[in-house]
Amino acid sequence: MSKSDTKTTYLICINNTGYEASLEPRKLYAVMPDQTATQHGRVRVIDESGEDYLFPQELFLPIAVTATIATALKPRYSDCSTRRTT
Repeated sequence: MSKSDTKTTYLICINNTGYEASLEPRKLYAVMPDQTATQHGRVRVIDESGEDYLFPQELFLPIAVTATIATALKPRYSDCSTRRTT
């Protein structure tokens, strides 16, 4: 599957308590699938630099985006769905 075929999921930050320097409330974040993180109540999100970070799931809500919005967001998160740092 190519990068362009991979569907990117987005979350909206609803609370940044404890992570004020890292998260912005009401901002959309691309999600990188991470089953291990999910099992531990965490979510891996991509910031505007393309780096991925783990945060508690309760700080976010899933958000559905239209195809038009997803296309508009693509350049900002150019390789989010396949990049992973350790």
